[in-house]
Amino acid sequence: MTGHDHLLQAPGTAPYLRAQGLGWQPPGAGSPLLLAGLDFELGPGLHLVQGGEGRGKTALLRLLAGLLVPDAGQLERQLASQAWPDPLDPARDAQQAADWLAEERARHAAWHADTAAALQEAWQLGPHMAKQMHMLSAGSRRKLGLLAAAASGAELVLLDMPFAALDGISRRVLLELLEDAARQCRQIWVMADYAAPSGLDASLFASRIDLGE
Repeated sequence: MTGHDHLLQAPGTAPYLRAQGLGWQPPGAGSPLLLAGLDFELGPGLHLVQGGEGRGKTALLRLLAGLLVPDAGQLERQLASQAWPDPLDPARDAQQAADWLAEERARHAAWHADTAAALQEAWQLGPHMAKQMHMLSAGSRRKLGLLAAAASGAELVLLDMPFAALDGISRRVLLELLEDAARQCRQIWVMADYAAPSGLDASLFASRIDLGE
């Protein structure tokens, strides 16, 4: 089952992802299942995928995005749109930040310009928009990606290690963004990290998928 075949949604229905016995095996002869027997259902709100290094957090996000095909079980995706922008892609190094963001805006019909403007100001990204991506720090590139994800209006928003390379002020802005995400009734937000971030009320997570240490 490929995820791109299921970016469909009946009018008026809420988006969801439903897994039964989900498993995935890295390519290569003899590789063991990295993910096995996962059962979950994700609806609107904020969800956490947590686990130690090499436990398959990014692989699970790629499965949710339809970029990987499960080797076991089933994954049903009831979605009309998704966002997982990657400003850290080296192929984007020579591109201006403003041009990269314009591409993201054009990709999403439900783009929230007010959200983009507010986050650009909060994260002080304005002075960097005319720069090529390779001139931005890892933290600035990550903030640009978070801005694009938050402003996308997509029904599925995926965040992989979103706090990496963020300073204290930027971290607080992201915490506020995640608090807002937890109250969403039309969007599924899934973040992957080693553990729940400090400063965020654990009760805000609609669910947790723990992949172990």
